[in-house]
Amino acid sequence: MLRIGIYLAAAVIIVGLLWLLITGEGGYPEDTYPTSFMGIVNGVGDWKPVAVIEAGLLLLILTPVLRVVVSLFVFLREKDYRFVAITALVLLILIISFALGKAG
Repeated sequence: MLRIGIYLAAAVIIVGLLWLLITGEGGYPEDTYPTSFMGIVNGVGDWKPVAVIEAGLLLLILTPVLRVVVSLFVFLREKDYRFVAITALVLLILIISFALGKAG
């Protein structure tokens, strides 16, 4: 799953980058770009190359996070509670780091 996420993210980034290079425009006024999740989603819906590149980067960031979430459920199903605790701690650290990154 991790490999698929990385390939998908790379493909989305390459499509956005090629689109930007071919058209020469990012789809936004100069020096502006979407900075929120909904801004990226709306930009992809409006077919803006910069938003597509950012969506690929977002996929790249979220792929290992999704892997941790899936691992948590797998360990829960296997009743391996030591790894459930470790995985939950990793997920908590990721959530805190994202929250601190958003605040700072």
